[in-house]
Amino acid sequence: MAQQYRITLLPGDGIGPEIITVAVQALTVIGKQFDLDFSFQEALIGGSAIDATGSPLPEETLKLCRNSDSVMLAAIGGYKWDSLPRHQRPETGLLGLRAGLGLFANLRPATILPQLVDASTLKREVVEGVDIMVVRELTGGVYFGEPKGVFETESGEQRGVNTMAYRSSEIDRIGKVAFETAQKRGGKLCSVDKANVLEVSQLWRDRITALAADYPEVELSHLYVDNAAMQLVRAPKQFDTIVTGNLFGDILSDAAAMLTGSIGMLPSASLGADGPGVYEPVHGSAPDIAGQDKANPLAQVLSAAMMLRYDLNQPAASDRLEKAVMTVLDQNYRTGDIMSEGMKLVGCQEMSDVLLAALEG
Repeated sequence: MAQQYRITLLPGDGIGPEIITVAVQALTVIGKQFDLDFSFQEALIGGSAIDATGSPLPEETLKLCRNSDSVMLAAIGGYKWDSLPRHQRPETGLLGLRAGLGLFANLRPATILPQLVDASTLKREVVEGVDIMVVRELTGGVYFGEPKGVFETESGEQRGVNTMAYRSSEIDRIGKVAFETAQKRGGKLCSVDKANVLEVSQLWRDRITALAADYPEVELSHLYVDNAAMQLVRAPKQFDTIVTGNLFGDILSDAAAMLTGSIGMLPSASLGADGPGVYEPVHGSAPDIAGQDKANPLAQVLSAAMMLRYDLNQPAASDRLEKAVMTVLDQNYRTGDIMSEGMKLVGCQEMSDVLLAALEG
């Protein structure tokens, strides 16, 4: 009897509906090959949800996600909603989804694929062989800390306030995820903070250091965030696994992503202690190319592969999907964001076609 899974799809905005369709098509083929029965249900989030309901995260969406085995998110946001009040913007829906599902750990790989080494803006000798996993804390730090807001002072001047705060339990749980991730990779963990000026970062460093005693096989190091940003560009191969807080992780994971030459190739996983995770490409909604058959769907497909591996515990199916992506790259098919001389330029639909052919071949 086929293993059954309920997957909630959140196409979102911009190119989201185009790329999530490709991932669904690929999962459907994978399901037939590995006797997996996927039941897909679609829900609103982001700008499309605002237009339909007035809320960036309708309660019905959160309910569907909670009752799923896993969630695939495509992309949210766009110029259309940039002028809305903060609490009504698409990004607020994403933060609400993470908080509502208890997704405290974001895993973002930045791996240089051999076929795309020359797509990087850095020299080949700097990036060739780079394989980094950024483990970012998702539900604490300055994005969620209180108090926050714009307040009026006694003198009548406006003052913007955001609070960076972490409890020891929040640091410990993301630290455990990071150490366990490093165990499965190269055995090296770099914790990034700003302990020289921030008390919250000193607590972060103290707790991560204390956890290291439980993982003697993992080599732990520490970097201040400004030095880490420099080192990512100067010598990225020194890193294996990086763990850091919400704000620093947001910035450093994007910097690591661009080592690969295109943010359009990178997947991510957001995980909690239990329940469904959310799997999404690192890139945004790209409203400037939406509906033009120019989007790169491969990051969404690789996110589906991460879903198979982490949430559904189907490593063989995940391997098959990742191998198909490598096959189409070996065959020199490229969307515009990863195009180089001598390659075959294709759109989103044709990339889907060659990917499905690779899966079925």
